[in-house]
Amino acid sequence: MAKRQPRLEVVDNTRKRTFNRRRGIYLLPNLITAGALFAGFVAIVAAVDGKFVVAGAAIFIAMVLDTLDGRVARLTRTESEFGAQFDSLSDMVAFGVGPAVIVFEWSLATLQQVGWFVTFMYMACAALRLARFNVAGNQEAFTGLPSPMAAGVLASGVWVFAPVFASQPGLVISICSAVLTGSVALLMVAPVRYFSPKVLQMRGRVPFVVLVVMVIVFALIVIDPPLVLFLTCVVYALSGPFMLLWKQYLSRMLVNSNTEENDDGSDEDEPKTSEEKT
Repeated sequence: MAKRQPRLEVVDNTRKRTFNRRRGIYLLPNLITAGALFAGFVAIVAAVDGKFVVAGAAIFIAMVLDTLDGRVARLTRTESEFGAQFDSLSDMVAFGVGPAVIVFEWSLATLQQVGWFVTFMYMACAALRLARFNVAGNQEAFTGLPSPMAAGVLASGVWVFAPVFASQPGLVISICSAVLTGSVALLMVAPVRYFSPKVLQMRGRVPFVVLVVMVIVFALIVIDPPLVLFLTCVVYALSGPFMLLWKQYLSRMLVNSNTEENDDGSDEDEPKTSEEKT
């Protein structure tokens, strides 16, 4: 009988190495994202305890960390799908749930069911805004107010006005807070384009005046951090609707000028035809 030859098995080590590599996660960017998540958690706990200044500061710390994690991932070439999903969940806590709890504990709780509705509307719009961003991906311009800036409007607003009112604010302030929260929530899901800081190339050369402006901004922030941050976030939130209305105004002016030119041209042609007839 012929002896059977032993079978040779080919082991694909590259596939195993790739599989093991995919099972791991990059530490540095995800650690920064975890820090932003923890800052959002601190904001929620501080708001429940009535420490609104600490809560507002924690939201801005989360904003700084949220800006850093993406840039660090791109610079170190450690971008991953896991990091993107983790960042989205962190943003929901820090910029969706956190600001909603802060503004609810400070003023909206006095409005009872209306306060509940406005608070939930903000959180729902923040979730929809983050979901739309995940589907659309990185863009040169944002569609809808970014959730970090929306959170900045609410957190800095409470940070500014909470020390003014030693006790819980009255009905008028609560209504104004509800209007502001609802407006910010609608801006997050509105089809309004906003400027994206991602188009700024930090590695490239910029005019000298840009550096001067940045130094002035930092100096203003040091003078009164909550007020300057509140005004900055409000101006950015209003920049989208303002640019939309400005573009519509320019387009109407252009249409009116074209119609006037056409009317003038038709008026000039009419005497010529009458002269030709005579």
